[in-house]
Amino acid sequence: MMPPLTIDLPSDREIAITRQFQAPADLVFDCWTVPALIRRWLGFADWEFVTCEFDPRIGGKWRFVVRSPDGYVMGSGGEVVELTRPSLIKTTELYDEDWTGGETIVTNRLTEKSGITTSVVTILYPTTEARDGARATPMADGMENGFKRLEELLAEMPAY
Repeated sequence: MMPPLTIDLPSDREIAITRQFQAPADLVFDCWTVPALIRRWLGFADWEFVTCEFDPRIGGKWRFVVRSPDGYVMGSGGEVVELTRPSLIKTTELYDEDWTGGETIVTNRLTEKSGITTSVVTILYPTTEARDGARATPMADGMENGFKRLEELLAEMPAY
């Protein structure tokens, strides 16, 4: 197992989440962009994906809707802004219940060295208040939970 995620605040409107995975960047990239793989790791294990769509091309739309065990439904979606395999995924993101104060820009930079891929997910919020509000949520716990599941998935996948 790799160390847990770390969080930095690179600017007054950004949160950067860094996590390493013991897998090639191509595999990590696929796990972020292929719906059949996204369903297997993103979020909490006991939440059900109602919708999992990701069109991996510039201008492509994505949409995730998940349901908690108690029936709470959370949806989000956006558009792919930049995509460079296997190093960059940049999307817009807006939640159905807009708790982030508007659309965010999510940039995931993947770098591989000696079979270890580092993912740096930087979220740019519309305001400092929105960034601080997101930071105050259990977002990091939810992300690390998913990242542990991603590690397990990557360990099962054949390298190519």
